[in-house]
Amino acid sequence: MAAGTQKRLARLLSEVRACRICEAALPLGPRPVLRARATAKVLVVGQAPGTRVHETGIPWNDPSGDRLRKWMQLDRETFYDESRIAIVPMGFCYPGKDPRGGDLPPRKECSEHWHPRILELLPEIRLTLLFGRYAQRYFLRENLKKDLTSTVRAWRDYGPVYLPMPHPSPRNIGWFKRNPWFENEVVPELRRRLVGLL
Repeated sequence: MAAGTQKRLARLLSEVRACRICEAALPLGPRPVLRARATAKVLVVGQAPGTRVHETGIPWNDPSGDRLRKWMQLDRETFYDESRIAIVPMGFCYPGKDPRGGDLPPRKECSEHWHPRILELLPEIRLTLLFGRYAQRYFLRENLKKDLTSTVRAWRDYGPVYLPMPHPSPRNIGWFKRNPWFENEVVPELRRRLVGLL
């Protein structure tokens, strides 16, 4: 990998972290949270930071992240090694609370303005983990199934490049209980693929 690619990526990430495109719509103000190096082989794509991640500036630094690292069988040091794992959510800033519960969807400005440019500078990615419907819709496009459960159940259709997964949020405990096949089939496959890449 050319050192020039990493320099271009570092410059681009500096631009992203200074982004103020949708500042007026963000209740806690802008604080783009993402991390990547051009050598990363695994890409983790979630939704958008929650309040705890916004406060710390560390992605997946919450109970969702704890469950995700358990699924991946990775300690924090390995998970946050951006030379191996890039973390680029669909929305980079906390979008605010949804009056119906949970957080608002990731804002579209990130995927429209930044994602294509970032992904172009991650040439070594071999596995992209898609957590939740927003990430799956963006990456899988016309191959997306009718709902999240159907998409995750069809995980074999998207390999070896993509692995669709439910969001590891505590709010999804009911989904995990109704779908035990996920932890029996998909989590072991996730671990198997990671061994060869990390």
